[in-house]
Amino acid sequence: MNSLADLPIVLILLGIAVAGVAVAVRYRSDMRAARERIERSGSRVARTDYGSIEYARVGSGYPVLVVHGNAGGFDQGLMLAGRTIDPRFQVIAPSRFGYPGSPMPPAASVAMQADAFACLLDALAIEQAAVVGYSAGSASAIQFALRYPERVSALVLVEPVAPGKGPVMPKSIFTIFFTNNFIYWATVTYFQPIVGGAWAGVPRGKRLTPKDKAEVRMLLSSLLPVSARIDGSSFDIYVSTPGLLNDQEGNDYPFGTIRAPTLVVSAVDDPLALHENARALVRKIPGARLLAVPGGGHMLLGHDEEVRQGITEFLYDNGIPGPSTNQKEK
Repeated sequence: MNSLADLPIVLILLGIAVAGVAVAVRYRSDMRAARERIERSGSRVARTDYGSIEYARVGSGYPVLVVHGNAGGFDQGLMLAGRTIDPRFQVIAPSRFGYPGSPMPPAASVAMQADAFACLLDALAIEQAAVVGYSAGSASAIQFALRYPERVSALVLVEPVAPGKGPVMPKSIFTIFFTNNFIYWATVTYFQPIVGGAWAGVPRGKRLTPKDKAEVRMLLSSLLPVSARIDGSSFDIYVSTPGLLNDQEGNDYPFGTIRAPTLVVSAVDDPLALHENARALVRKIPGARLLAVPGGGHMLLGHDEEVRQGITEFLYDNGIPGPSTNQKEK
């Protein structure tokens, strides 16, 4: 390149270099913010027979064990509880196996995860709690209610995985997008309109408000760093979720023996945890109630207050001590 005719090429190359630097700077900034968000959460680590369990504990009211969904962790549990649990209850939000601060033990199973919940409550000197399981977290929440009925005062399943039909992420998609921090970050940062709706469980064709869009962005960003969630996500997608979807006869999940009062919360248009499965689940669990949300997809967009009120009233109706107005967060 030795003439003015070569100048446009030089400018193009310079523009590409500048854009690359800008992308790198933004990526480092966003990853630093993600790690700082987790560090500021006030989490702690409990040592149990099943290894370390990282958890967050917020509030001083009646204890509610919050079980996060796929690609989550204790941080996602806090986020979900913030949207759907009255803040005057006490929230205990652990990372399940394979999620931040809770290593995957050898030969892990959903039943073993339920046993680990019992160990965590023992470590916290909590004899009994309400249990709220979200999405893929419903598997271990149900197992906990089955294995430790005396410790579960009420069971709430929000957008639960349940026996029936349901989508399972192809392994190629998981391997490409959910195991590498930069690839995942670049995808949800620059191509969110293309993939974000499907990954967040937004019904096809749903028109999102600015608030809805912000909540979808927040959820997708909250999965960073995905590298800290690989083992747990893989277990959820390819072990626990198919196991529950395919347990039509209730062999591993004998729903008919669940003793805890149970509420199932399900959006009628959820494309991930199908509403028809949720309705069938309610029929399997003795005395279970259904809170059918008239829209909002898997994230229950626009229905947080309705769901929070429904869960609170259900807990009150079943003798859970209500949060007093003078309780403060720890």
